[in-house]
Amino acid sequence: MNKVQHKNAIELTSVTKSFTLASGSFQALKNVTLRIPAGQLVAVTGKSGSGKSTLLNLITGIDKPSEGSVSVNGVHIDKLSESALASWRGRTIGVVFQFFQLLPTLTILENVMLPMDFCDSYPKKDRKVRALQQLDRVGILDQADKFPSALSGGQQQRAAIARALANDPPIVVADEPTGNLDSQTASSIFLLFASLAHAGKTVIVVTHEKEFSAFFENTIAISDGVITNTSTVSA
Repeated sequence: MNKVQHKNAIELTSVTKSFTLASGSFQALKNVTLRIPAGQLVAVTGKSGSGKSTLLNLITGIDKPSEGSVSVNGVHIDKLSESALASWRGRTIGVVFQFFQLLPTLTILENVMLPMDFCDSYPKKDRKVRALQQLDRVGILDQADKFPSALSGGQQQRAAIARALANDPPIVVADEPTGNLDSQTASSIFLLFASLAHAGKTVIVVTHEKEFSAFFENTIAISDGVITNTSTVSA
């Protein structure tokens, strides 16, 4: 599946995201302008409540900005309808969660095939082969017929990454993907992310783990809804 990759995979322009709380209006992000070039492995760091999750939600189209615009791989996603956004997300963004989010009643192979079934992105006859290819890519082909409960945490996270890659998305977003893994397993996961970026995918990882900073080409630091440090920010 050939997909056009733009020079800047992510572009946020003067983005503010506000939420209405019982105590009044709260700005989770404040006038953020950001450019993330395609094909990079990028870290997003910041304390709890700093705006990291809001940034991810805007990039993945889960939330829309209160002000400003969000362009992902050349598509202004803040202008899309909900149905168009759902279709776009399934084909463009692969999401990896901290707690894996694998369906326990499906085998690992079936979990990886699921995104292809939802998006109808590949012919039915090709989906099993493609899922097996992704499991091989992340090094757990031998676990294909097992259920998630039979796998270690590191294996489950590799399965979750294989699932995120099922529709060949140009962008992969991971939210604290190694928070529940030992350091050796976490290192192997970051090596896998680095290989994905080297292959041309844009990989954005929310992480608190500073010992793995050498893996990242850029780090976006957020504090109180403002980006405080990154070489990818446009002034």
